[in-house]
Amino acid sequence: MPENKVAYITGGTKGIGFGIARILLENGISVAFSGRKRDDVEKAEEDLRQYSENVLGIVSDVRNLQSEEEAVKYTIGKFGRLDFVIANAGLGIFKPVDELTAQEWNDMIETNLTGVFHTLKASIEELKKTEGYYITVSSLAGANFFENGTGYNASKFGVVGFTQAAMIDLRKYNIKSTVIMPGSVATNFNGNIPSEKDSWKIQPEDMGNLVLDILKMNPRVLPSKIEFRATKPA
Repeated sequence: MPENKVAYITGGTKGIGFGIARILLENGISVAFSGRKRDDVEKAEEDLRQYSENVLGIVSDVRNLQSEEEAVKYTIGKFGRLDFVIANAGLGIFKPVDELTAQEWNDMIETNLTGVFHTLKASIEELKKTEGYYITVSSLAGANFFENGTGYNASKFGVVGFTQAAMIDLRKYNIKSTVIMPGSVATNFNGNIPSEKDSWKIQPEDMGNLVLDILKMNPRVLPSKIEFRATKPA
């Protein structure tokens, strides 16, 4: 991995985003990460400093383009450049379609789908400068529909389509783009509290190591879509 690289991760205060931040920091990459709640951002920044001092926590809401633009400005102000963007922030609400409210639908679409657009839109000019890498975190739910998943499936199917189309637009600038589609991950998602019962699942650091492996690949190689699942489901 070349030195002095900088990553920006959305939804980095816990779970997958925190796991990715930790692994990148351990491998010499400076990391800016964002979350919506200041207390969560400050706590995560403190925790991540045990791996490297080159970390910056930012309060930002991916549903708001201006908020993401400010997050990118803070990142550049701190580290001087931006090489890798990982659009990870996500929300899941699982109900039958006749019970799902319009607000719940909008919250998922705006966070999971519109959010990845806002993050790319805010960072694209910086990625052009560095010929960087844009990674989105979708889900196996982006290819497999299930009961009570209308809003979540719609948003994650959208992330896959968005990232694949953006990959074609971006490669003319030598910007690479990958969508990762994980299965069950041991996180706090949807009210889960990680424990020993989640040991069979993908761990947040596994996601971090996958991202690191992607970034280390020879520039001629582009893994544009990756399905990532537990070896042996419980």
